[in-house]
Amino acid sequence: MNITLKLFATLTDYLPADAKGNIAQLQLDDDTPLGTLLDDLKLPEKLVHLVLVNGAYVAPDARARHPLVDGDTLAIWPPVAGG
Repeated sequence: MNITLKLFATLTDYLPADAKGNIAQLQLDDDTPLGTLLDDLKLPEKLVHLVLVNGAYVAPDARARHPLVDGDTLAIWPPVAGG
């Protein structure tokens, strides 16, 4: 299956080399859950704050088993602090 991955702010350092801007197209095995992809990307858990799949929030306790399907768009933001 193919998905679109969007990483924001400091997480862009974890994008594959062929990414364009902050977006990468990924090919995954069918039935790959979100948690497996996060592990494969080696994203530090403390930096994975806001996770959206097709614009819908995925809570931290649901991420490990959340199913991904062909055509999904996954967007991830780190914690944001303001002043």
